[in-house]
Amino acid sequence: MDELAGIYIHVPFCRGKCPYCDFYSVARWDDSVLDRYVAAVVSALERGRECYSPIAADTLYFGGGTPTLLGGRRIARIIEAARRLYGLDGAEITIEANPGDDSAELLRKFAATGGNRLSVGMQSHDDIMLRRLGRRHSHADSLELCRDARAAGIENISVDIMLGLEGQGLADVANSIAAAEQAGAAHLSAYLLKVEEGTPFFDRYTGTELLPDDDVQSELYLGACNAAEQLGFSQYEISNFAIPGMEGRHNIKYWYAVPTIGVGASSHSFVDGRRMYYPRDLDGFMEGMEPVDEEYVFPAVGSPEEYIMLRLRLCNGVDEAEFAARFGKVIPDEYRRRAAALPPALVQCDSRGIRLTREGFLLSNPLTARIILKNTEI
Repeated sequence: MDELAGIYIHVPFCRGKCPYCDFYSVARWDDSVLDRYVAAVVSALERGRECYSPIAADTLYFGGGTPTLLGGRRIARIIEAARRLYGLDGAEITIEANPGDDSAELLRKFAATGGNRLSVGMQSHDDIMLRRLGRRHSHADSLELCRDARAAGIENISVDIMLGLEGQGLADVANSIAAAEQAGAAHLSAYLLKVEEGTPFFDRYTGTELLPDDDVQSELYLGACNAAEQLGFSQYEISNFAIPGMEGRHNIKYWYAVPTIGVGASSHSFVDGRRMYYPRDLDGFMEGMEPVDEEYVFPAVGSPEEYIMLRLRLCNGVDEAEFAARFGKVIPDEYRRRAAALPPALVQCDSRGIRLTREGFLLSNPLTARIILKNTEI
């Protein structure tokens, strides 16, 4: 395996679950549980090194949950184990953090052990919006967290912004993006709120007209793209923008179908042509549960169709030369014909390859299905 892999560590502990969140997390933990979890993470990394084909990694990402709840000592132990086993030469090492938590000392320890990137869950500059989201932090807390990161020597800061909130308008979105830029963000992730079944937000908003409708959500998304661009951020993926050269190296691996090793309850992996996951089972993971294969019907793992599906999330889309280098053939004519038949305002198909436009990103799932599947309606 020639490609450098990415490692994702899922930390499923939270002080309290946000009402919109569908990620796997638990609120039951103490020092002994955290110690057991970290030991299980290290053991899983060691087993992976023995089981997978020769592999080295150049990104490490701590997500959650709230990874900072592990504390500096435990995070350092995971980083040191990953470095010993997978190299991490010149690695991008990212940790997600919640504003409002006392993270200054942890960030210093994180930076001292090689951590160099922070992902901040700002979500909004507006404290009223934050309360509607059920967030415990204020905008002032977000600014403080960014200051703490820079004081620790971490200049690569990514900020999450949420779109499609109750009462949100174009000015709110632009102000949140401006606030992220002023806080020192080199990277932005702007996500449309998705109300998931089984969350408190599902009960709160289903059947109501409190959230922006599809047309307004589209305006907010396009407004966010324009606001980010005006501040020097270039869009490179449906929801991600960066100062040129500061794109998230870890997340790009998913869209390029580069091997990724997921460790922790609910994490996913793509290694040696297999897609695997750990079940959403904290105790099972700490007891040494092995990952299980994902069930895929279509597109097949590692297939041209899966590659096209993933690459269409990126602004540069499916590149003809890269496709040929990967699969030993050009993009099949049937996919080109279907793409060329779609509105050019949504899909561009030329000698370079196939790409979705910014407006096309709003319909990415049906457009992608129309390209790789026969007889699919938008």
